[in-house]
Amino acid sequence: MKNKTIFILFTLLLVIGIAAFVIWGVPYFFSPVERVQTESGFGSGTVRAEVTLVIEEGDISLGDNPPQLYQILRVKPLDGEYAGIEFEIDNGRRQVRYDDIHLEPGDELLISITQTPDGTLNAYFVDYVRSRALLVLLGFFVVAILALAGRKGAGSLLGLAFSLLVVIGYIIPHILDGEDPVRVSIIGAAILLSLTLYLTYGWNLKTHAAVLSMLMALIITGTLAWIFVGATKLTGNGDENALFLVQMAQSSINLRGLLLGGMIVGALGVLDDLVITQASAVFELHDANPDLNLLSLYGRAANIGQDHVAATVNTLVMAYAGSALPMLLVFSMSKGNFAYLVNFSFIAEEVVRTLVGSLGLIAAVPITTIIAAYFAMNNDEGFGAMRPFLGEKNSKRAGHHHH
Repeated sequence: MKNKTIFILFTLLLVIGIAAFVIWGVPYFFSPVERVQTESGFGSGTVRAEVTLVIEEGDISLGDNPPQLYQILRVKPLDGEYAGIEFEIDNGRRQVRYDDIHLEPGDELLISITQTPDGTLNAYFVDYVRSRALLVLLGFFVVAILALAGRKGAGSLLGLAFSLLVVIGYIIPHILDGEDPVRVSIIGAAILLSLTLYLTYGWNLKTHAAVLSMLMALIITGTLAWIFVGATKLTGNGDENALFLVQMAQSSINLRGLLLGGMIVGALGVLDDLVITQASAVFELHDANPDLNLLSLYGRAANIGQDHVAATVNTLVMAYAGSALPMLLVFSMSKGNFAYLVNFSFIAEEVVRTLVGSLGLIAAVPITTIIAAYFAMNNDEGFGAMRPFLGEKNSKRAGHHHH
């Protein structure tokens, strides 16, 4: 009787959540966004070009800098208005280079072409074309996923593609349209939750447990982010890219909301890994020893979760430290006081992001464990007439649980 009451409560919460999302979230997601493009911006006016001739090259010293490689190149644009017209560009004779890459005829690069008031065309080196090597790396990644994970790997790739589609096709346009970044991020996260996990892991109790757990952990993470972004007086302008965004956007951007939305979306990726792994561990433990009661199953799975969350939190912190390493080196060279460092907004944002995300991970372990344990205990004969609609049985020994 008690199990039925708990199940009814879970079902009601799930139905209410799905109904609210269908009534409010889905129409909002598919609402058209008319965004005015800026006339110029990052990457505008940039075209691919091929090196046809190395006119001159050598070493040169600019000011107090050590000698560097310079090249005078003849290049031919491969696309754009001036495709096929050859230009001469300078790479390193007038500006400091931070690389020693030697270009040869046939290499591709990105150039920018400008026109002076008197009609003269000038071409400038922008960067190297890396798309071909990145596609090769992507190919290795896809093959490795499919070889190791098979059908689930294919599902994870579909989920990844859908995640990128939601971020690029929904979250970014709606935020640029001036809408509340927190609301947009929450709806986007709910959409990702409801489809990517099921695409990867199928319609079953294990995935249901993971989705419910992640929803609860996201609510906790978002609440903590909202509290401590306000408590630390963060405005969202610690990232210089956010300031560029404000200058370039055609509508008003809520930077504090953008910071909160970024924390929610960022936490989603880490929570995805933790909750599904923890749910899988619970179901595997129950399958290995069906005689474990709810408390024993929870205790054993919680031990696994403790190790996982400890490793994940350490990975999260090291990832942020690695990305901030150049800035930390600059601060150390300038003999700055590290006690003051955390007070700067661009550092405080990363501290809050790391700690809030870590707290969300910590909360996800007991939440996932208890939900997955309850679902696993009722995997075969629980939930009554609703069981056939909840998906395939996760247990590999469903017919051998009676002793």
